[in-house]
Amino acid sequence: MHDHHHALGPSQSGSVMLDLGGESGALIIHTGRHLHGREIEISRADRDEPRTHSAVRERHVRDGVVHCAVYPDLAAGPYTVWWDSATPAGVISVAGGAIAEFVWPASSPPGAD
Repeated sequence: MHDHHHALGPSQSGSVMLDLGGESGALIIHTGRHLHGREIEISRADRDEPRTHSAVRERHVRDGVVHCAVYPDLAAGPYTVWWDSATPAGVISVAGGAIAEFVWPASSPPGAD
């Protein structure tokens, strides 16, 4: 995990393009406000590397404000969501043509830093 925090402005509704279709899907990780700016890493579940990351941003949607990280163009398959550099927070399956949603755990998993 990159324990970086960034000063990111809010993202307006419709400002993230999701490339869905065929073998391409997307992942949204829902978090609380307390993770705003934190980068969350993911990797294919069958290997720890390479990892990709996305920052948690405040996103204005029709029903209010949410905090989430968005991964817009992922090959279909299982992905590990990393709590920190060594500890998985969970695994999520991304399907082609669909958006997978993962809710960030409220407490740290066993073995977390």
